[in-house]
Amino acid sequence: MAKTSTLLVAVLWLLSAPAAAAPESAPASGPETGEKPEGEEAESAALARAVQNPVADLISVPFQNNVDYNIGSFDRSMWTLDIEPVIPLHVTEDWMVITRTIIPFIYQPNINAAGGGSSGMGDINPTFFVSPVHAKLFIWGFGPTFLFPTATQATTGTGKWGIGPAAVGLLQTKQWTVGALANNIWSYAGQSNRATVNQFLLQYFVNYNLPDAWYLTSSPIITANWEASSGNKWLVPFGAGVGKIFRLGKLPLNGQVQGFFNPIRPDQPPSATWELRFQVAFLFPTAKPKAAQAAASSSCPDVASR
Repeated sequence: MAKTSTLLVAVLWLLSAPAAAAPESAPASGPETGEKPEGEEAESAALARAVQNPVADLISVPFQNNVDYNIGSFDRSMWTLDIEPVIPLHVTEDWMVITRTIIPFIYQPNINAAGGGSSGMGDINPTFFVSPVHAKLFIWGFGPTFLFPTATQATTGTGKWGIGPAAVGLLQTKQWTVGALANNIWSYAGQSNRATVNQFLLQYFVNYNLPDAWYLTSSPIITANWEASSGNKWLVPFGAGVGKIFRLGKLPLNGQVQGFFNPIRPDQPPSATWELRFQVAFLFPTAKPKAAQAAASSSCPDVASR
Protein backbone atom coordinates (compact mmCIF):
# COMPACT_ATOMS: atom_id res chain seq x y z
CA MET A 1 0.00 0.00 0.00
CA ALA A 2 2.86 2.42 0.78
CA LYS A 3 4.17 1.90 -2.74
CA THR A 4 0.71 2.76 -4.09
CA SER A 5 0.70 6.17 -2.34
CA THR A 6 4.24 6.96 -3.51
CA LEU A 7 3.35 6.03 -7.10
CA LEU A 8 0.22 8.23 -7.14
CA VAL A 9 2.15 11.27 -5.89
CA ALA A 10 4.99 10.66 -8.35
CA VAL A 11 2.61 10.36 -11.30
CA LEU A 12 0.82 13.61 -10.38
CA TRP A 13 4.13 15.50 -10.00
CA LEU A 14 5.73 14.17 -13.18
CA LEU A 15 2.72 14.82 -15.39
CA SER A 16 2.10 18.33 -14.10
CA ALA A 17 5.77 19.38 -14.05
CA PRO A 18 6.25 20.08 -17.81
CA ALA A 19 3.57 22.80 -17.85
CA ALA A 20 5.15 24.50 -14.84
CA ALA A 21 8.60 24.38 -16.46
CA ALA A 22 7.57 26.18 -19.69
CA PRO A 23 9.89 29.16 -20.38
CA GLU A 24 8.48 32.65 -19.85
CA SER A 25 9.53 33.78 -23.31
CA ALA A 26 7.56 31.04 -25.09
CA PRO A 27 4.63 32.01 -27.34
CA ALA A 28 1.17 32.08 -25.83
CA SER A 29 0.14 28.60 -26.99
CA GLY A 30 0.51 26.00 -29.67
CA PRO A 31 1.64 22.44 -30.26
CA GLU A 32 5.30 23.45 -30.87
CA THR A 33 5.68 25.11 -27.45
CA GLY A 34 4.36 22.16 -25.43
CA GLU A 35 1.77 24.39 -23.76
CA LYS A 36 -1.91 23.59 -23.68
CA PRO A 37 -4.04 24.89 -26.56
CA GLU A 38 -6.71 27.37 -25.49
CA GLY A 39 -9.51 24.84 -26.06
CA GLU A 40 -7.74 22.25 -23.93
CA GLU A 41 -7.30 24.74 -21.09
CA ALA A 42 -11.03 25.54 -21.17
CA GLU A 43 -11.89 21.83 -21.19
CA SER A 44 -9.57 21.17 -18.25
CA ALA A 45 -11.17 24.03 -16.30
CA ALA A 46 -14.64 22.59 -17.04
CA LEU A 47 -13.46 19.14 -15.94
CA ALA A 48 -12.09 20.61 -12.70
CA ARG A 49 -15.60 21.87 -11.91
CA ALA A 50 -17.24 18.62 -13.01
CA VAL A 51 -15.11 16.38 -10.76
CA GLN A 52 -16.17 18.53 -7.78
CA ASN A 53 -19.83 17.67 -8.46
CA PRO A 54 -20.79 14.17 -7.19
CA VAL A 55 -23.71 13.99 -9.65
CA ALA A 56 -22.01 15.47 -12.72
CA ASP A 57 -22.70 14.05 -16.18
CA LEU A 58 -19.20 12.59 -16.26
CA ILE A 59 -17.87 9.03 -16.18
CA SER A 60 -14.96 8.77 -13.75
CA VAL A 61 -13.00 5.98 -12.11
CA PRO A 62 -11.21 7.25 -8.99
CA PHE A 63 -8.56 5.24 -7.17
CA GLN A 64 -8.49 6.73 -3.67
CA ASN A 65 -5.88 5.62 -1.14
CA ASN A 66 -6.58 6.50 2.51
CA VAL A 67 -3.95 6.01 5.22
CA ASP A 68 -5.07 6.27 8.87
CA TYR A 69 -2.23 6.85 11.33
CA ASN A 70 -1.63 6.37 15.08
CA ILE A 71 -4.29 3.78 15.85
CA GLY A 72 -4.18 2.26 19.34
CA SER A 73 -1.35 2.10 21.86
CA PHE A 74 1.06 0.73 19.23
CA ASP A 75 0.38 3.59 16.77
CA ARG A 76 -0.62 1.26 13.94
CA SER A 77 -1.64 2.39 10.44
CA MET A 78 -4.64 1.26 8.42
CA TRP A 79 -4.68 1.38 4.61
CA THR A 80 -7.79 1.53 2.43
CA LEU A 81 -7.76 1.65 -1.36
CA ASP A 82 -11.23 2.61 -2.63
CA ILE A 83 -12.06 2.07 -6.30
CA GLU A 84 -15.09 4.29 -6.93
CA PRO A 85 -16.51 4.14 -10.49
CA VAL A 86 -19.13 6.83 -11.18
CA ILE A 87 -21.41 6.27 -14.20
CA PRO A 88 -24.29 8.59 -15.23
CA LEU A 89 -27.24 6.96 -16.99
CA HIS A 90 -29.69 9.17 -18.91
CA VAL A 91 -33.23 7.98 -18.23
CA THR A 92 -34.98 10.83 -20.09
CA GLU A 93 -33.92 14.15 -21.58
CA ASP A 94 -34.47 15.80 -18.20
CA TRP A 95 -33.44 13.13 -15.69
CA MET A 96 -30.46 10.88 -15.10
CA VAL A 97 -29.38 8.27 -12.56
CA ILE A 98 -25.80 8.47 -11.32
CA THR A 99 -24.35 5.23 -9.98
CA ARG A 100 -21.52 5.61 -7.44
CA THR A 101 -19.99 2.34 -6.22
CA ILE A 102 -17.28 2.08 -3.57
CA ILE A 103 -15.16 -1.08 -3.78
CA PRO A 104 -12.68 -1.09 -0.86
CA PHE A 105 -9.47 -3.07 -0.39
CA ILE A 106 -8.29 -2.84 3.20
CA TYR A 107 -5.26 -3.59 5.35
CA GLN A 108 -6.54 -3.81 8.93
CA PRO A 109 -3.69 -3.87 11.49
CA ASN A 110 -3.81 -5.77 14.76
CA ILE A 111 -4.12 -2.75 17.05
CA ASN A 112 -3.25 -4.83 20.14
CA ALA A 113 0.24 -5.71 18.89
CA ALA A 114 3.22 -4.01 17.29
CA GLY A 115 2.85 -6.13 14.16
CA GLY A 116 0.42 -8.31 12.27
CA GLY A 117 -2.92 -7.70 10.68
CA SER A 118 -5.19 -8.86 7.88
CA SER A 119 -5.95 -7.62 4.40
CA GLY A 120 -8.66 -8.21 1.86
CA MET A 121 -11.66 -6.82 0.07
CA GLY A 122 -14.23 -4.89 2.11
CA ASP A 123 -18.00 -4.48 1.80
CA ILE A 124 -19.17 -2.96 -1.50
CA ASN A 125 -21.31 0.18 -1.17
CA PRO A 126 -23.31 1.20 -4.30
CA THR A 127 -25.44 4.36 -4.35
CA PHE A 128 -27.94 5.51 -6.98
CA PHE A 129 -28.73 9.23 -7.27
CA VAL A 130 -31.68 10.53 -9.31
CA SER A 131 -30.72 14.03 -10.51
CA PRO A 132 -32.01 16.59 -13.05
CA VAL A 133 -29.91 16.92 -16.21
CA HIS A 134 -30.34 20.67 -16.66
CA ALA A 135 -29.69 21.91 -13.11
CA LYS A 136 -28.15 25.39 -12.99
CA LEU A 137 -26.70 27.02 -9.88
CA PHE A 138 -28.14 24.53 -7.34
CA ILE A 139 -27.54 20.86 -8.15
CA TRP A 140 -29.07 17.97 -6.24
CA GLY A 141 -29.69 14.24 -6.25
CA PHE A 142 -31.26 11.60 -4.03
CA GLY A 143 -31.75 7.84 -3.98
CA PRO A 144 -30.93 4.59 -2.15
CA THR A 145 -27.58 3.34 -0.92
CA PHE A 146 -26.74 -0.30 -0.20
CA LEU A 147 -24.24 -2.38 1.75
CA PHE A 148 -23.19 -5.77 0.36
CA PRO A 149 -21.25 -8.19 2.64
CA THR A 150 -18.49 -8.91 0.12
CA ALA A 151 -15.56 -8.73 2.58
CA THR A 152 -13.04 -11.55 2.27
CA GLN A 153 -11.96 -11.21 5.93
CA ALA A 154 -14.07 -10.79 9.06
CA THR A 155 -11.95 -7.78 10.05
CA THR A 156 -12.48 -5.94 6.74
CA GLY A 157 -16.29 -6.00 6.67
CA THR A 158 -19.51 -6.05 8.67
CA GLY A 159 -20.99 -9.38 7.58
CA LYS A 160 -24.31 -7.58 7.05
CA TRP A 161 -26.65 -6.56 4.23
CA GLY A 162 -27.73 -2.93 4.54
CA ILE A 163 -29.85 -0.23 2.91
CA GLY A 164 -30.72 3.41 3.49
CA PRO A 165 -31.37 6.83 1.92
CA ALA A 166 -28.73 9.08 0.35
CA ALA A 167 -28.85 12.70 -0.80
CA VAL A 168 -26.50 15.31 -2.20
CA GLY A 169 -26.86 19.05 -2.78
CA LEU A 170 -24.42 21.71 -3.91
CA LEU A 171 -24.05 25.26 -5.15
CA GLN A 172 -21.58 25.70 -7.99
CA THR A 173 -20.18 28.80 -9.67
CA LYS A 174 -17.18 29.25 -11.92
CA GLN A 175 -14.80 29.42 -8.94
CA TRP A 176 -16.63 27.82 -6.02
CA THR A 177 -18.29 24.49 -5.31
CA VAL A 178 -19.91 24.13 -1.88
CA GLY A 179 -22.14 21.26 -0.85
CA ALA A 180 -22.66 18.06 1.12
CA LEU A 181 -23.44 14.37 0.62
CA ALA A 182 -25.14 12.32 3.33
CA ASN A 183 -26.50 8.82 3.88
CA ASN A 184 -27.54 6.44 6.65
CA ILE A 185 -27.35 2.66 6.35
CA TRP A 186 -29.24 0.15 8.50
CA SER A 187 -28.51 -3.58 8.37
CA TYR A 188 -31.48 -5.88 7.73
CA ALA A 189 -29.86 -9.31 7.26
CA GLY A 190 -26.54 -11.09 7.51
CA GLN A 191 -24.48 -13.03 10.01
CA SER A 192 -26.35 -13.22 13.32
CA ASN A 193 -23.15 -13.11 15.38
CA ARG A 194 -22.04 -9.77 13.87
CA ALA A 195 -22.90 -6.32 15.23
CA THR A 196 -25.94 -4.45 13.91
CA VAL A 197 -25.13 -1.69 11.42
CA ASN A 198 -26.66 1.76 11.91
CA GLN A 199 -24.13 4.10 10.33
CA PHE A 200 -24.44 7.77 9.35
CA LEU A 201 -22.08 9.48 6.88
CA LEU A 202 -21.77 13.18 6.03
CA GLN A 203 -19.19 14.48 3.58
CA TYR A 204 -19.19 18.24 3.11
CA PHE A 205 -17.00 19.69 0.38
CA VAL A 206 -15.65 23.16 -0.34
CA ASN A 207 -13.60 23.73 -3.49
CA TYR A 208 -12.02 26.85 -4.96
CA ASN A 209 -10.75 26.78 -8.55
CA LEU A 210 -7.37 28.26 -9.46
CA PRO A 211 -5.70 28.94 -12.84
CA ASP A 212 -4.37 26.06 -14.97
CA ALA A 213 -6.99 23.58 -13.64
CA TRP A 214 -5.61 23.59 -10.09
CA TYR A 215 -8.05 23.79 -7.18
CA LEU A 216 -8.08 23.94 -3.39
CA THR A 217 -10.32 21.39 -1.71
CA SER A 218 -11.66 20.26 1.65
CA SER A 219 -13.89 17.17 1.75
CA PRO A 220 -13.64 15.38 5.12
CA ILE A 221 -15.92 12.42 5.85
CA ILE A 222 -17.81 12.64 9.15
CA THR A 223 -19.30 9.38 10.44
CA ALA A 224 -21.50 8.35 13.36
CA ASN A 225 -22.03 4.81 14.61
CA TRP A 226 -25.41 5.02 16.33
CA GLU A 227 -24.88 1.59 17.91
CA ALA A 228 -21.72 2.65 19.76
CA SER A 229 -21.63 3.74 23.39
CA SER A 230 -21.87 7.39 24.41
CA GLY A 231 -18.68 9.27 23.58
CA ASN A 232 -17.68 6.74 20.91
CA LYS A 233 -20.23 7.50 18.21
CA TRP A 234 -18.60 10.30 16.19
CA LEU A 235 -15.52 10.60 14.01
CA VAL A 236 -15.09 14.23 12.95
CA PRO A 237 -12.03 15.14 10.82
CA PHE A 238 -10.84 18.57 9.70
CA GLY A 239 -8.41 19.24 6.89
CA ALA A 240 -7.84 20.29 3.29
CA GLY A 241 -5.63 19.75 0.26
CA VAL A 242 -5.03 20.52 -3.40
CA GLY A 243 -6.00 18.95 -6.71
CA LYS A 244 -5.33 19.34 -10.43
CA ILE A 245 -6.63 18.14 -13.78
CA PHE A 246 -3.75 16.77 -15.85
CA ARG A 247 -3.39 14.46 -18.85
CA LEU A 248 -1.87 11.11 -19.68
CA GLY A 249 -1.58 11.61 -23.43
CA LYS A 250 -5.10 12.73 -24.35
CA LEU A 251 -6.76 11.05 -21.36
CA PRO A 252 -7.72 13.56 -18.63
CA LEU A 253 -7.09 12.62 -15.01
CA ASN A 254 -7.84 14.23 -11.68
CA GLY A 255 -5.06 14.10 -9.08
CA GLN A 256 -5.65 15.11 -5.48
CA VAL A 257 -4.03 14.96 -2.04
CA GLN A 258 -5.60 15.93 1.31
CA GLY A 259 -4.65 15.67 4.96
CA PHE A 260 -7.02 15.46 7.96
CA PHE A 261 -6.80 15.62 11.75
CA ASN A 262 -9.45 13.86 13.89
CA PRO A 263 -10.07 15.98 17.01
CA ILE A 264 -13.30 14.07 17.75
CA ARG A 265 -12.85 10.30 17.51
CA PRO A 266 -13.91 7.09 19.28
CA ASP A 267 -11.75 5.61 22.02
CA GLN A 268 -13.42 2.21 21.74
CA PRO A 269 -12.46 0.84 19.36
CA PRO A 270 -9.36 3.06 19.01
CA SER A 271 -9.33 5.23 15.88
CA ALA A 272 -6.71 7.20 13.96
CA THR A 273 -5.56 10.64 15.04
CA TRP A 274 -4.92 11.77 11.46
CA GLU A 275 -5.27 10.66 7.83
CA LEU A 276 -3.74 11.21 4.42
CA ARG A 277 -5.78 10.79 1.24
CA PHE A 278 -4.24 10.36 -2.22
CA GLN A 279 -6.41 10.06 -5.32
CA VAL A 280 -6.05 9.66 -9.07
CA ALA A 281 -9.25 9.52 -11.11
CA PHE A 282 -9.53 8.57 -14.78
CA LEU A 283 -12.06 10.84 -16.51
CA PHE A 284 -14.24 10.00 -19.51
CA PRO A 285 -16.34 13.05 -20.52
CA THR A 286 -19.75 12.07 -21.90
CA ALA A 287 -19.90 15.12 -24.19
CA LYS A 288 -17.53 16.58 -26.76
CA PRO A 289 -15.20 19.25 -25.38
CA LYS A 290 -17.13 22.23 -26.84
CA ALA A 291 -20.44 20.91 -25.58
CA ALA A 292 -18.97 20.18 -22.17
CA GLN A 293 -17.48 23.67 -22.04
CA ALA A 294 -20.79 25.30 -22.94
CA ALA A 295 -22.66 23.23 -20.36
CA ALA A 296 -20.14 24.12 -17.66
CA SER A 297 -20.37 27.81 -18.50
CA SER A 298 -24.16 27.82 -18.30
CA SER A 299 -24.24 25.98 -14.96
CA CYS A 300 -21.32 27.90 -13.43
CA PRO A 301 -21.89 31.64 -13.91
CA ASP A 302 -18.89 33.90 -13.39
CA VAL A 303 -19.83 35.68 -10.16
CA ALA A 304 -17.57 37.56 -7.76
CA SER A 305 -17.41 34.56 -6.07
CA ARG A 306 -15.75 21.82 -6.17
